[in-house]
Amino acid sequence: MHAKTLTLVILSFLISGTALAQQPNNSTAEDSLNNNTVKSSLLSNTTIGGYGNAFYQYNNNHRTAKVDLERFVLFVGHKFSDKISFFSETELEDAKVNGGEPGGEITIEQAYLKFNLNPNQYIVAGLFLPRIGILNENHLPTTFNGNERNYVETLVIPATWRELGVGFYGRLNNFPINYSIGLMNGLSAGGFTHGTGIVDGRFEGRNATGTNLAVTGALQYYQSGFKAQLSGYYGGTVGLRKTEADSLGLNSGVFGTPVAMGEGDIQYNGQGFSVKVLGTILSIKDADKINRAYASNTPKAAYGAYAEIGYDLLYRSNYGKLNAPQLIVFVRDEKLDLNYRIPSNGITDQTLNQNFVVAGLTYLPLRNVVVKGDVRLAHTGAQNPALIVNPSPVALPYQTNNTLINLGVGYSF
Repeated sequence: MHAKTLTLVILSFLISGTALAQQPNNSTAEDSLNNNTVKSSLLSNTTIGGYGNAFYQYNNNHRTAKVDLERFVLFVGHKFSDKISFFSETELEDAKVNGGEPGGEITIEQAYLKFNLNPNQYIVAGLFLPRIGILNENHLPTTFNGNERNYVETLVIPATWRELGVGFYGRLNNFPINYSIGLMNGLSAGGFTHGTGIVDGRFEGRNATGTNLAVTGALQYYQSGFKAQLSGYYGGTVGLRKTEADSLGLNSGVFGTPVAMGEGDIQYNGQGFSVKVLGTILSIKDADKINRAYASNTPKAAYGAYAEIGYDLLYRSNYGKLNAPQLIVFVRDEKLDLNYRIPSNGITDQTLNQNFVVAGLTYLPLRNVVVKGDVRLAHTGAQNPALIVNPSPVALPYQTNNTLINLGVGYSF
């Protein structure tokens, strides 16, 4: 896909979405701590909450199925005063962690202090989620359709992308506009892995380099059930000593060997309809230098876009009722290419040129409990033989089409 074609695709998504309706504007994890938590009887200023999900997935190509407790998360927050609060989120993935075995992870997804400056502005400091995309701040399983998070905001924009730093958030007095800007540690080019974009280059609060930094920013416009956002990221990926970076042929410094990302999205909700539309572009202009240093087949550019529409079949019968049940039928079309542009020393991998069509039902008997069923139709480009190294003797021939059937449950409180 040429750059001009990609631009037209994303613009058409953004323009067409304004005529439709969207899912309600979702709460952030911080809002969940404020609004949907259980207060301790011993510490009235300390709150707890959480979320989790489990699902069954059938893989049609492999004729196999798996069942996984994908996430179990606990929120803990504490209000020190009217001006200062603490928020945290601890996650266990895949139910357990065994030393020396693959799978499973225990992580701190958030741990930051919030300083209220006035009713319209506040500062956060610590490990926090920057405002980029829809899913990063709003990732509770009760707030999105489908059992799996969308792939655009999982691979192009890394899901639950958090780093250490400070952020400034605010809203205008006379206009429906929110804004934010953040300063945090950058990424590690040495961690980039073929097929996962920049996901494996995150530090996520663990021994991050502080000599290469990143800035993020976002603008949100909201009006009734409509919300539109533009956000961006720019940061360095090399925190090595200059002599070490020079030996690898990499640019060091605050924004050395940079990664840039731009994102735009809209959401709208009304009359039982829900719509989400998002487009994002990732640029790594020095990918050739990263490939020479680490042989990671890092792309120069990647992109992703999706559009989703849903309708609550119970909307008319439950109109006006508080916390009424919802039965949402939805369809989502996702397009991403993690190998959109490659440097001269890269190898094309068309399996990273992907399209997913997801359709299903989301049933919420209550706002904080969800039962989901969906079908994901997956399509990719053909496999490149030059990228097949030491294939397994029992490996199946690569198939460019697959069908995944998912059934699951989720909760948040």
